[in-house]
Amino acid sequence: MNFTLTATDPKSSARCGVLETAHGTIPTPIFMPVGTRASVKSLEPHELTELGVSIILANTYHLYLRPGNEILRKAGGVHRFMNWNGPLLTDSGGYQVYSLSDLRKI
Repeated sequence: MNFTLTATDPKSSARCGVLETAHGTIPTPIFMPVGTRASVKSLEPHELTELGVSIILANTYHLYLRPGNEILRKAGGVHRFMNWNGPLLTDSGGYQVYSLSDLRKI
């Protein structure tokens, strides 16, 4: 993984860059659609590509609950399960574990 700074604003802390990963290159800053359970609702992976999406955000806690670790493992990982070859970013799901604790026990 590599990050290259491409621009800075001398009047603020704003900056632009390019993040290079094994799954693709991501210009920053960037909008990331959310694939909560390894799916961006109502869009197919090829449609995301056509829209110029370069990275998808997923949530580890939601992936743990559904589809679950075993299904993801059998599919060959989250990328294969989603049919997405581009970069993925996952957050820990820590907030959801706390905020949804009354709804689910893990």
